[in-house]
Amino acid sequence: MFVISFVVLILDLVISIASISMVKQQSTQYLQDAADLYINRINHDFAYINHFMGWTLANDENLDNMNTYGVNSIPFLKANEKLHLLFAELQRNYGQSYNFFYYLENSEYFLNCAPISISYSDYSEVKKQIITLTRDKGVYEKFYSHWTPIHVNGTSYLINIVPYYNRYLVALISADELIAPLQQINLGANGYASLVDENGVQLSGPAGGDHIPEERHSFLDLFQSHNIVSSDFSNAAFSVHMAIKFGAFEKIMVAQLLIMLLFLIITSTLSAIIMFFRRNLLVPIQRFSKNLARINEGDEATDFKSSRIMELEQVNAQFKELVSQIKRFKIDRYEQELEKQKIRLDYMKLQIKPHFFLNCLTSMYSMAQMQMYEEIESMALATSRYFRYIFQSGENFVLLENEIEHVRTFLDIQKSRYRDAFSYRIEQPEVITGIAVPPLVIQTFIENAVKYGVSRDRELCITLSVTEQRQESGDHVLIKISDTGPGFSPDVLDALVRGEALEQTGGNRIGIMNTIQRLELLYRDEANITFANDASGARITLSLPKMILNSDTSGEVTNHECIAG
Repeated sequence: MFVISFVVLILDLVISIASISMVKQQSTQYLQDAADLYINRINHDFAYINHFMGWTLANDENLDNMNTYGVNSIPFLKANEKLHLLFAELQRNYGQSYNFFYYLENSEYFLNCAPISISYSDYSEVKKQIITLTRDKGVYEKFYSHWTPIHVNGTSYLINIVPYYNRYLVALISADELIAPLQQINLGANGYASLVDENGVQLSGPAGGDHIPEERHSFLDLFQSHNIVSSDFSNAAFSVHMAIKFGAFEKIMVAQLLIMLLFLIITSTLSAIIMFFRRNLLVPIQRFSKNLARINEGDEATDFKSSRIMELEQVNAQFKELVSQIKRFKIDRYEQELEKQKIRLDYMKLQIKPHFFLNCLTSMYSMAQMQMYEEIESMALATSRYFRYIFQSGENFVLLENEIEHVRTFLDIQKSRYRDAFSYRIEQPEVITGIAVPPLVIQTFIENAVKYGVSRDRELCITLSVTEQRQESGDHVLIKISDTGPGFSPDVLDALVRGEALEQTGGNRIGIMNTIQRLELLYRDEANITFANDASGARITLSLPKMILNSDTSGEVTNHECIAG
């Protein structure tokens, strides 16, 4: 053990030196990767902002109106308000640190077209400098799609000017705001991250306005992590300069050497102690551990009478009793969980059933006022079929063909309500029979399409198609529901795609959220729902495992393991 300790001491010294070198290389690579990711994102943001401002100047009629009418006229004020909303949305997408201005040369009118995050004094100075720069004949070559630093009251800003005839759009961001994400990286007590212009002058950071100090190399660099990384932006007159300075590693090496020397001193003592405990403690514990392994594998534990430690014999007996209790507890807990999920599933189904009952009664009342007796008879018969289907059974699965026929009844009811406001089409192969699906799942999304898609402006068309698809996990049934309505709003679609719960204000959106939860309970992770907007409207695709409904036992399925079926 003494020889091994000495060899380990030498190896520790060699490994420590090699580790320091590897840490420097890894930290440099990490820093370079972080800078590259950050710069790529900023380059993408810059490119989009440049394109957006150029397109707005060339195509947006608001600037034409503002350039045509007087600054105090109503058309000018309305166009200014619309332009402000347009750039406020752009600012929300890319951050409040971006500031946007426009300058109309004919009327010498300069104003921000989005909320600004700079002080008024800086705003006044920026205004003067921008007006001066726009008078330069080379403003297009110098500033368009080329972000350039300017200095305002001791603060560095990055500016991009997009000219178009006699009007200009300007984007501006503080250098400190732009470099802030990289400054949050741990670069050591003396490390820094800064933007640097083409002349090597810092644009941000505590030393803004100073030149980057030259790096001096010495023998201590072997023990210090002091790495420099520089990366350039595309279409910009500045770059990123980052330095890691974590401090000296000498203390770590000295501590390691002291630990190894201490290990040499206590080795002999530990050897005697280890041998003693091995014979009197370790061997009995090993026997006890083997006994526990038999219990964990499901075998019955053997009697533990050969140990010199009486406490281990007592612990062995107590552990055997504990394992037996745990097994009983797991069985009871599993049964309770099944019952809890069944109750929850039944509650969600009951929550859906009266969803549009009042709408049907209201529609028939309106028809009665207009003496539309034939329509009342048709709608009353369809409503009867509708609710007979809903209340006919409390099972978790029904036949797909019955569910489709129920949807057809629901759509006929809606046709009676809305007349020619919408049409529908159902596509299904004739061979799809005997397939089990949860009740009211398809109707929930169809009802949502009718609720949010029917409009006086255009006719709504709802399409329901059912197909079979073979996947790696087995056969699936694809149910696609599409419409020609306005589609999902961006916030709702974003929440659905990310799997977040929708806000159920006033009882709205209960149907969609209950349906998603029912599918999770019934199919676990095997069902899939996708929400999307296409060129014509909203589209929902359900991929459900193919299950066959038993003809003998209603509501029970085969070829699939479900929680409540």
